[in-house]
Amino acid sequence: MANIFNRADYASNEPFELVVGDTWAWKKDDLAIDYPVGFYSLSYEFHCDSGGGGNHQFTINATEADSTYYIEVPAATTANYNAHTYKWNAYITRTSDSARSIVDNGIMLLNPNFADTNADVRTHAKKVLDALEAVIQGRASIDQSSMSIAGRSLSRMTIDEIMTFRDRYKAEYLKEIKKARIKNKTASGNSVKARF
Repeated sequence: MANIFNRADYASNEPFELVVGDTWAWKKDDLAIDYPVGFYSLSYEFHCDSGGGGNHQFTINATEADSTYYIEVPAATTANYNAHTYKWNAYITRTSDSARSIVDNGIMLLNPNFADTNADVRTHAKKVLDALEAVIQGRASIDQSSMSIAGRSLSRMTIDEIMTFRDRYKAEYLKEIKKARIKNKTASGNSVKARF
């Protein structure tokens, strides 16, 4: 594994997932070929895909050094961002006249930090599944009962609708577990082992 704090080992593209409260770092060598440092600058604009202002949008400016663009955001800064899915645009700005143009865009998932004891690290599917099962068991909190699926409050759904949604969200959650197990190079849980 490469040293993630060493500029030479930074990833050469934008990551799909990052953690709020961690140090973020990547580089853009490819842009420096067409847009040499010293004549251009690189910046990123992030906007939360659910709207909102404040910490739901932020800007990152790259550092120009060693003939490339380094994106380095300290943990103290990322701790102020909200965990959510963000859309981002990368912009190149010409230093001589401040002319700016978009050069790339994408989506990035900012995950909550496990070190934050108040963070709810459950996925959306797990949160909804937990609420559905709490309603079925008759122990739902006010927040869980008022949760909406397809525009309808859980407290106003029939038991058949709740069971249908429970099965759907349980399948989605199990798919997330399977994906995580494969990513961690453990068994997916699909195979059944028999002993003879």
